[in-house]
Amino acid sequence: MVRGLSVMIVGNGAREDVISHAYRNSPQVERVIVTPGNDFLNWRKKNVIVDKRSSLKDPISILRIAEEYKPDLIDVAQDDALASGTVDLLQQNGFQVFGPTKLAARIESDKNWARQFMQRQEIPHPKFRYFDNEASAIEYVTRLYQENPGIFYIKAIGLCAGKGALKSTTLEQAIQNIRLMKTFPDRAGRRFLIEEGLVGEEFSYYAISDGLSYRIFKSAQDNKTVNNFDEGEQTGGMGAISPALITNPLKDEIEKQMISKVILGMASEGVPFTGILYLGGIVVNGKLMNIEYNARWGDPECQVVLPSLKTDYLDLIQACLEKRLNQVKISQDNKTRVCIVGASRGYPQDYSQARGKRIYGLEQAMQLEGINIFGAGIDIIDGKTYANGGRLFSVVAEGKDILEARQRAYSAIAYISIEGNNLHYRTDIGWRDVERILK
Repeated sequence: MVRGLSVMIVGNGAREDVISHAYRNSPQVERVIVTPGNDFLNWRKKNVIVDKRSSLKDPISILRIAEEYKPDLIDVAQDDALASGTVDLLQQNGFQVFGPTKLAARIESDKNWARQFMQRQEIPHPKFRYFDNEASAIEYVTRLYQENPGIFYIKAIGLCAGKGALKSTTLEQAIQNIRLMKTFPDRAGRRFLIEEGLVGEEFSYYAISDGLSYRIFKSAQDNKTVNNFDEGEQTGGMGAISPALITNPLKDEIEKQMISKVILGMASEGVPFTGILYLGGIVVNGKLMNIEYNARWGDPECQVVLPSLKTDYLDLIQACLEKRLNQVKISQDNKTRVCIVGASRGYPQDYSQARGKRIYGLEQAMQLEGINIFGAGIDIIDGKTYANGGRLFSVVAEGKDILEARQRAYSAIAYISIEGNNLHYRTDIGWRDVERILK
């Protein structure tokens, strides 16, 4: 066993806090560097270095950090960094890098390419049409509502921090959402899709792949909208559970139809996928359909899936890079986990009134049994925590089942507050599986 290794993680949220925790648990790892990171990552964690001098959309700035620290391994964990070709640039400069190339990351960064790939590989997905012209899109959606009114999604082709899929239930709302496409930063919505809306229960799965073979982690279920019972605007994610009971009778079909076809299909098309593959799926009247794929761990699902891993995470990553993942088995515990995301009041819109406000109770909550807290938009000044973002922290609880884990999670977040009543979180995370158990 090699010891004294250093690992650099590219990203800045609670997901990267979880990933850093996984690497720190390896006896082979001595030092973890996270760039650009956040203040919470090295708060009371002596073997974590946070270097904020990089930009996730600027691969050269990330390369400069890597050249300074010379890590043994670089894990590119964030979507903007992947889409901008960070993995390619780091590999070209001699670094050992985990994550998909820019071309492979199109499974997430270009939704039109991804849907066309699904068509070629016969992966079940909703009907869609591509647009780069607002007037043509409005004409098309007007005809849709005249012929068959229902739910449609207007989806930005590019990356929008999880907020680029706009639900439309009326023609007026659909037209408004089409016009909103041009307001997304970095022209992410200048090209967009109009998709049929799928009504059912969503689930998530993660697989790790070396481009030829793959291994699957536990299932999860996240909560994307800002308010209870899937109401309100789309966010980057307000909570998650793992495992998700909806997937129990469907595991084999999910793997065959929605995971295996991606890994084998991308390899056959000359774009092998090495990294973490996310499947966002939905069960519609008993049938599986794809919502989207991502090219990395999701946030907040990473917070409830990765901590279940008993296998040394570094060993798993090394097996991927050496194309021998088929020789490795994944060992996971049998616990249930619930994640509640604490956000600034006003998120995902204007949360300026919360910025700079003091956060109380994090340390007390962290002392509770079965609780972990992972940080994101938090500033730490003189040992005190302050809000500095939309999603601030993730409270993660573990238990023998959803009932115990959920009770622990909400007991923990009850300790936490933000000056001026500026804390927002959902109070219904895991409600579907709670109902299943209690029936």
